[in-house]
Amino acid sequence: MSPQSDPGAPSRPADHIDSIEADPGETPINQPKLGFVGWLRFAWRQLTSMRTALLLLLLLAIAAVPGSLVPQRSSDPNGVTQYFDDNPKLAPILDGFQMFDVYTSAWFSAIYLLLFVSLIGCIIPRTKHHFEALRARPPRTPVRLSRLAGYTERDLPDGETAAAAIDSAAKQLRQAGYRVEQYELRGEPSVSAERGYLRETGNLVFHTALVGVLVAVGFGGGFGFSGQRVIVEGQTFVNTLAAYDSFNPGRFFTDTRLTPYRLSLENLDAVYETRNQDAIGQPIDFTAHVTVQDQDGEPEDRTVKVNEPLYTHGTDVYLLGNGYAPTITVKNADGEVVFTDAVPFLPQDANLTSIGVVKVPDGMPEQLGMVGFFYPTQTELTSGAYTSSYPDLILPVLTLNVYEGDLGINDGTPTSVYTLDTSTLTQLSGGKTGVDSIELKPGETADLPNGLGTVTFEDVTPGAAPAVDVDADTDAAAAEGRNYAQSVSRFASFDIHHDPTQMWVLAFAALILGGLLVSLFVPRRRMWVKAVTKPDGRVVLEYAALARGEDPGLEDAVTGFADKHAGPAASAETADAPEKSST
Repeated sequence: MSPQSDPGAPSRPADHIDSIEADPGETPINQPKLGFVGWLRFAWRQLTSMRTALLLLLLLAIAAVPGSLVPQRSSDPNGVTQYFDDNPKLAPILDGFQMFDVYTSAWFSAIYLLLFVSLIGCIIPRTKHHFEALRARPPRTPVRLSRLAGYTERDLPDGETAAAAIDSAAKQLRQAGYRVEQYELRGEPSVSAERGYLRETGNLVFHTALVGVLVAVGFGGGFGFSGQRVIVEGQTFVNTLAAYDSFNPGRFFTDTRLTPYRLSLENLDAVYETRNQDAIGQPIDFTAHVTVQDQDGEPEDRTVKVNEPLYTHGTDVYLLGNGYAPTITVKNADGEVVFTDAVPFLPQDANLTSIGVVKVPDGMPEQLGMVGFFYPTQTELTSGAYTSSYPDLILPVLTLNVYEGDLGINDGTPTSVYTLDTSTLTQLSGGKTGVDSIELKPGETADLPNGLGTVTFEDVTPGAAPAVDVDADTDAAAAEGRNYAQSVSRFASFDIHHDPTQMWVLAFAALILGGLLVSLFVPRRRMWVKAVTKPDGRVVLEYAALARGEDPGLEDAVTGFADKHAGPAASAETADAPEKSST
């Protein structure tokens, strides 16, 4: 006999049908199949659940981590190039997973869009339910208030009727911010009050503002841009597309959105630690003094610091890095100047030991390339190699290895100004050539190998003496005692960023913070006051409340309202009050 046919079976109702064990001859119940539409509804409910939204938010945070571990093409294209040079085997693998374009990668975008859909699907039904709850009447007063939290009784004040006491309670609750509704059941008047719907409002504002941030960031990424430019002291940048060293536009960006203005780097001030012996040479402050001018305005002096970007003409200008740009002049055998420029050298360590490249495509019998090493404060190691012991200009030295041949630029293929492909070049000095590298201090000139001409390391100090031949008989002691503080120009690397949705992101972020604070600190409460006639004919007022979630101040709130409404309870009456149920 099956359990459902046994009327005495305690665990089965009489009409229960067990689909697993059916009596012989009985037809078992088959569960309906979900079907295609059913599976779609199931998937939608899973996607729009709060659990899924939180999981996607966590995944989005984890997915953003690689963007801080490896350089990104959008913000540091030179760093990506250097990463490929330093990690020739690992870099192509990472590039296959779009690790150098994390924030525009397919997998990051998929998480981003799923989170966007999940939040919207979660917010809409909750908003609808919240509006319905706001329009609904507070629930009826429970029959047994003694089962609820903070239950307490007070005697009906002398000379006051039960109806008047309930009216008074309703008025005070309304003044305290409660929505109230009065009921009467079996001759017992009561008032039901609730408040704290602002908590759910804050929750919805939080999630809606989060969607707003996602939309604003996506919109800003589509219509904004970021570009990088290295500017040497005394040089000027014009905000046009051709003036950027690297440029990363959004999907919907057009160059007509660029506001024309000029940005000139007047000088770069660097302050280093000189007192703390354990931190000698550590940077303390970098300040770029710039001049900004639009088409019709007057030049305006501004400053840019590492953590203090400059906002001008709709763009944020960030100071990313800095270094030295030795001014190098190359003359051919006939004494004609074939190259002269301030060449940015890329720092390699904290003391600004730097590497740079000079390319001379014309004016020589063959194209000329030089790889230079610059030491702001030159020091010789025990191995005989040079290094810099301090980042400021105390004893600047420039060494150059000279190459001759094809620079690889004749076919129009773009090449980096910071690298030199030596595979098609012949090395003339340094390395294993047997010819010493050219070594220069500011203001010195040396001969190029094979009588090709001369190279000069210009001294840009205002009023500096003309360059001298490094091979000439000079007073070494006087040279060592020179002040080189302004002998080499500095450069600054700027990131110029335009985001049309910055204020929207700020506004949504403020709403996120405000909504979160409201949802955390506004309690959701219901409170009831009921006039009850005891068997002895005495009328008492019962007070109780119920919280949605944890509310440690609930019982004190009930007691405080009862004391305010009917006065403090006598000690004897408090002792006679029924104990609160543990349910």
